[in-house]
Amino acid sequence: MLRTGLLLLFLFQFNTAFGQVLSVREAGSEIPMEFVSIASPKAKLMVHTNAQGEADISSFKGQEKIDIRIFGYIPVSKSYSQLESAGFQVFLEHSEITLQQAVVSATKWSQSRQEIPARITTITTEERNLLNPQTAADLLGISGEVFVQKSQQGGGSPMIRGFSTNRLLYTVDGVRMNTAIFRSGNLHNVISLDPFATESTEVFFGPGSIIYGSDAIGAVMGFQTLQAQIAEKKYLSGNVTLRTSTANKEKTGHVHLKYGIKKWAGVTSLSSHNFDDLKMGSHGPEEFLRQTYVVTENNQDLLVENPNPKIQVPSGYNQLNLMQKIRFAPNQKWDFQYGFHYSETSTFSRYDRLIRFRPNGQPRSAEWKYGPQSWMMNHLKISYTSDSKAFDQVTLNLALQKFGESRIDRNFNDPIRRTRTEEVMAYSVNLDFLKTFPKNAKLFYGLELIQNDVLSTGQDENIRSGEISVGPARYPDATWKSYAAYGSYQKKLTAKSLIQAGLRYNYFGLKADFSNNLDFYPFPFEQSNNREGALTASTGWVYTPAPDWTVHVNASTGFRAPNVDDIGKVFDSEPGTVMVPNPDITAEYAYNLEANVGKVFGDWMMIDLTGYYTHLDNALVRRAYTLNGMDSILYDGEMSKVLALQNAAFVRILGLQAALEIKLPMNLTFSSRLNLQKGTEETDDGSQSPTRHAPPTFGVSRLEYRKEKLTVQLFSEYSGGFSFEQLPLEERGKPELYAIDANGNPYSPSWATLNLKGMYQAHKLLTISAGFENITDIRFRTYSSGIAAPGRNFILSLMANF
Repeated sequence: MLRTGLLLLFLFQFNTAFGQVLSVREAGSEIPMEFVSIASPKAKLMVHTNAQGEADISSFKGQEKIDIRIFGYIPVSKSYSQLESAGFQVFLEHSEITLQQAVVSATKWSQSRQEIPARITTITTEERNLLNPQTAADLLGISGEVFVQKSQQGGGSPMIRGFSTNRLLYTVDGVRMNTAIFRSGNLHNVISLDPFATESTEVFFGPGSIIYGSDAIGAVMGFQTLQAQIAEKKYLSGNVTLRTSTANKEKTGHVHLKYGIKKWAGVTSLSSHNFDDLKMGSHGPEEFLRQTYVVTENNQDLLVENPNPKIQVPSGYNQLNLMQKIRFAPNQKWDFQYGFHYSETSTFSRYDRLIRFRPNGQPRSAEWKYGPQSWMMNHLKISYTSDSKAFDQVTLNLALQKFGESRIDRNFNDPIRRTRTEEVMAYSVNLDFLKTFPKNAKLFYGLELIQNDVLSTGQDENIRSGEISVGPARYPDATWKSYAAYGSYQKKLTAKSLIQAGLRYNYFGLKADFSNNLDFYPFPFEQSNNREGALTASTGWVYTPAPDWTVHVNASTGFRAPNVDDIGKVFDSEPGTVMVPNPDITAEYAYNLEANVGKVFGDWMMIDLTGYYTHLDNALVRRAYTLNGMDSILYDGEMSKVLALQNAAFVRILGLQAALEIKLPMNLTFSSRLNLQKGTEETDDGSQSPTRHAPPTFGVSRLEYRKEKLTVQLFSEYSGGFSFEQLPLEERGKPELYAIDANGNPYSPSWATLNLKGMYQAHKLLTISAGFENITDIRFRTYSSGIAAPGRNFILSLMANF
């Protein structure tokens, strides 16, 4: 930090000349607006405002049309001379009802939402500040279109359009985050991201394999972190946020600085989070209460009574996030950006494994923890603008990521503590091109190279004697590679109609060495070498008869290449079963159809409907298996049925996403999001069962009041339930996660919460955000979750901007 301070002090000694600066502020409050796009389509120019709401537009001089826009506000189009007459000041007014927004997740290039033949939802900085999510998983949840499952407080696994985990793709600043050990079970890797350092979040629904490759079947979730912005005048701005909440005695602090001079800019961000054990609600199923928990005294495990059964012991953890970005733009053609990201959690308990009991009433586990989860990314992005015949713009993304995670468990009154540690080095190279042709045509194309190196180790420790020995590893040591070429062509047929078509060829290979486990398991193989190619395509049509309504239809395919987790892991999926490696599996393929219509009526109502159907063929599912001819083996001291992932089924998802917004008198706006999906998968005997990752119907309805410096929102989040007969077969084997019906069978109850959030601009430098969640204090678990959601929860956040 000292070096950074000295560097900033040195940089700010320079006197810099500056051109014409445009100031953009919010109408009414006159608050400077950051990251507003200012573009001249004819001249192919685009800049963004900095934290002071300013941008240099001297290069726009003489332009007849300059578009000024940001999502949630009425766009402004003026000539340079008109801006000059207005004193180079623009005031943007809120547009509560709109279909227009800028998105990048579809092609990696900024486009209007009305150019994309797919459903995309955006979570803005303003929404994040108002709704104040605690983690990046909660950030996705505030969209009202992403269902979030939690096995522990330190987690959050999105379910989107009937898919989850490694059938969804995460990107950070355009870089793929998924690795070769993203598993088919619920994932919590998304919490590595810092919601306070996130500028915007996009969810691209449906297969995104043309641009992003493997895993992008259900959706692509793109996180855009704070951007370093070039300015003609030297500047220093920042934010300090303090946040607390009562349900888990949260203590969160965040600070970020933005700074720059001509040609140079940077961002420094730091967040610290501390969460205590989570308290559930007072009114709901008794089965969710934490009546007892395990303590260890003198190396003996004891089951003790919980003095407050609503406190979920143990579930607390803490986390640290760091980010540093540096940007250098020597001229209008070149742009160099480097980003460093780091996140690390403390050890945290996997709560759903601690509430499992044996038939004799004793807990199965004395401890079950995830070791510190770490993520580091070094990212270099180089952009170049040209008038060559091959491209107008090209971007090179080079990224190195390092992931670290571990699992630590010990059975009740068993002295052997098992630790399984994984480390993944992920290398990626992406070269993306954009070419604009005459007569309203665009070509997006690129190349991608990815390599993941996986190192997995195991250790067994006797807590009584202190003896440590080598134990079995969760995975083989392996290398996963992917090479791809892709392209997407867009053509405006008329002023109201455009088509887009894409094609991608992907070649992937996986080499695995199982020798680290041959002393523990009788595998009939020592190595595997899988190679396969995948061809995917998409085509879509967008019809926009007027700015206030749009129609799109889309047909697309996606795929997921088997990774190291699919082929090589050994673990207990539930009591009495064990998953073993199967190196003979191949890729699974998705086929998707989607149709959408969105209409704004006057300036007071918007309706948006999307229907979709997805068929997953050659699906990887858990099935009975044999190991050296044996259908059961001894695993962790228990005879367990052998299972393995196999290409043995299909999955079908049929769904509807609906959105409604109504502008009411007295500065009120009503909005609602509803998601219905029905998932079906093939079972062992050829019959059909509900698919595991298709949650019940869920949504959110909001009533918002907005006037100048005050925004208040009253909203309800809700979810339907599943009876025992509606539960997927796999979920019926986890009764500890669910309530119990009159027949003694597990089921997932429906639930609804009432919540109040508000944000007030007390001063140009100070914003107060407060919330009252789950006002009625209901006790519930979201479907498939192991930990109950927070009960009545008061949140207070102070944000100082300078």
